[in-house]
Amino acid sequence: MARVLDNIKEYAKDYTKGSAHREGGLAKPIEEFTAALPSDTWLWLAYGSIAASITLKVAGRDKDANFVGMWAPVFLIHGVYNKLVKQLGHDKYDRDHD
Repeated sequence: MARVLDNIKEYAKDYTKGSAHREGGLAKPIEEFTAALPSDTWLWLAYGSIAASITLKVAGRDKDANFVGMWAPVFLIHGVYNKLVKQLGHDKYDRDHD
């Protein structure tokens, strides 16, 4: 896993070298807010949505159960994104110029 992160870091360095790209006005505050949350928050949100979905299914609310059940992968993907931001930091350009 550490080797994969090192490869991603190297790729990011090469990709952003000389780039004028900056984080958008919306992404940076969201990343700063979510970085303050423990990483397992996203796992608990995913498990919570699964539990809520099962509860709704048992209660006979099938469409609601499907809707809430689809939140789990969203929370997990957001957790992966959050972990990458914690490991790699903000965009290289922002780190060099802030």
